Amino acid sequence: MVGTNLAETTWLDSECTAGIFAGTEIHGSEMRRVVFHQCKFDSVNLRATSLKDVVFADCLLRDVDFAGAQLADVRFPGSTLDRARLDRATLTRVDLREASSLGIASGIDALNGATISTPQLFDLAPLLAQHIGLTVSDN
Repeated sequence: MVGTNLAETTWLDSECTAGIFAGTEIHGSEMRRVVFHQCKFDSVNLRATSLKDVVFADCLLRDVDFAGAQLADVRFPGSTLDRARLDRATLTRVDLREASSLGIASGIDALNGATISTPQLFDLAPLLAQHIGLTVSDN
């Protein structure tokens, strides 16, 4: 799915294994009860997409844009999020605890509604501090 336009499509009760999505336009789509196994997402546009009961298992999500998306009951077990953009996204019962890496490029405030682990909190601490204007200094 390199450079494929899947904008405003509907995905229902679907499963994708070992797929590659690069530069794919999926914005404005609706995904419900979809499972991705060992897929690679590189520079994928998921803006304003509705994701409900979606699982990204052992996936790589690099430079994925979730701006304005609605994520409900979404999980990321074993997945790597690298430079994910969450600006104006709405997260409801999103479980990030099992993600192997949690790299957020922007939209840190959208994590309201997500569950993360304690080690992930420590990884996100610099970004959270920057977001609220907190200066951390040991001097």
